[in-house]
Formats: sequence, C-alpha cells, structure tokens
Amino acid sequence: QVQLVESGGGLVQPGGSLRLSCAASGFTLDAYDIGWFRQAPGKEREGVSCSSRRNRRTYYADSVKGRFTISRDNAKSTVYLQMNSLEPEDTAVYYCARRKLDYSYFIGYPNQYDYWGQGTQVTVPS
Repeated sequence: QVQLVESGGGLVQPGGSLRLSCAASGFTLDAYDIGWFRQAPGKEREGVSCSSRRNRRTYYADSVKGRFTISRDNAKSTVYLQMNSLEPEDTAVYYCARRKLDYSYFIGYPNQYDYWGQGTQVTVPS
C-alpha cells in the first residue's frame, strides 16, 4: 500500500538548519509530484514546496523561497526538504504528500493530494 513517512524534524535555534526526509513506498516516486506542507497550531495547512514529476521543476511558497530547497532521489524513493535560516515562524508540523495525477501546477491545495505522511514537528523558538 502507499505510504509516506517523514523524519528529520526537531528543535533548532533561529538561523539553524534541518533536513526533512519523506520516504515513499507502494508506488513509483518518479511518476508523481510530491509536496511539502506545514500546519502551525490554530492555522490552516499551507503549501511549502513541490517537486514536479514532469519537468523536475520545483516550486516554493514566498515565505520560504531562498531558504528551503526540495530535492528527490528516485533511486532511494525519498524526497528531501533542506531548510536553512530557520525562523520562529517556521514552527509547525511538516507533512509530505503525493499529488493526484490530475494536477500539476505550482504547489496547489491540500485537496489535490491523495496520500499524506504522519508529519514531523519542527520547532524554532523565539
């Protein structure tokens, strides 16, 4: 069955870095867009980044552009999110998700994704 498992979250000081991993199984990673979302307490889930299957383009929310980098290793069936220059506003639970084949533009909304990981907590204290 399809599974996505995130890892790599933790507590990091402002200005620090973390690398999140999303291990995929049960499907061919190369055939799908994979997105990263985050959800802070009391806020809606928001798109952070997406790695496109078609042209290998990558997309970022304005709030993380220049600080976060998404990449994928199809041989390892894993997608990464390198997060640098972390800020307290980045504190959230981070989720990776597989996008439905009907959609392909930018990061998109959560309802465009059909499978989600369990999430990993990232905390940047103020």
